[in-house]
Amino acid sequence: MTGLHTLKRMTMRSKKRVGRGQSSGRGKTSGRGTKGQNARAGRKKRPEMRDIIKKIPKRRGFGKNRGRSVVGDRSRAIPVSLARIEPFFTAGEEITSALLAERLHLRTHGKKPFVKVIGGGVLSKKLSFKGVTVSASTRIVIENAGGSII
Repeated sequence: MTGLHTLKRMTMRSKKRVGRGQSSGRGKTSGRGTKGQNARAGRKKRPEMRDIIKKIPKRRGFGKNRGRSVVGDRSRAIPVSLARIEPFFTAGEEITSALLAERLHLRTHGKKPFVKVIGGGVLSKKLSFKGVTVSASTRIVIENAGGSII
């Protein structure tokens, strides 16, 4: 079996030896300059790209990179369109966010539901919304149908 110990040198070895006096051309510091990390034996420099990469946030906006003004546990509004609401309620009925979550089977994850009624449909019934956030265009549609927002 062939191994590294059986290989024969094809070219002559370089005769230049560094660090052997000043007349040889590579004496004293042997071309390494003077002092410092690069002049030492066994020198290892940290890769510069690693430092650059480590400074970039892993996920912008999450964890320690998130802005101090961001409230992480704030619940987001569940958007519900008027077209989806109308079939579940009768005329003159008072609608709350809890009632909307119950009848429309909204996922609230055990928290108090935070619902926002948005446009996307025509309202033909008189409905009153209590404690529910409503968009500006939807407010006009509800009031034109004779409903109210409390």
